[in-house]
Amino acid sequence: QVQLVESGGGSVQAGGSLRLSCAASGYTYSVYCMAWFRQAPGEREGVAVIDSDGRTSYADSVKGRFTISKDNAKNALYLQMNSLKPADTAMYYCAASRTGCLGWYSGTNFGYWGQGTQVTVSS
Repeated sequence: QVQLVESGGGSVQAGGSLRLSCAASGYTYSVYCMAWFRQAPGEREGVAVIDSDGRTSYADSVKGRFTISKDNAKNALYLQMNSLKPADTAMYYCAASRTGCLGWYSGTNFGYWGQGTQVTVSS
């Protein structure tokens, strides 16, 4: 089992920045892929992903504004969010996969999820 706990959400004005953190515990050695997803009223959206080699991929809507990173020594995942827009308002979730990152955007290969942290961006 892998446990994930997000933190760092909050309220910010448009143009501002936030840094989300995700603390992982449990059998983290078995995790090959980690990602951030978000959900506003409507469908869940993949935001960013990072694999075991540190390769990253982003949703078009956040490219150039968000940066995903990880610290293996601390079993931590991060999402630096800059130039935030009201459209970024959502609950943000950290997720982990034991099966890799292929097809990550759908979220179906992620077996472990955190409880979420709310991000609200006002205009």
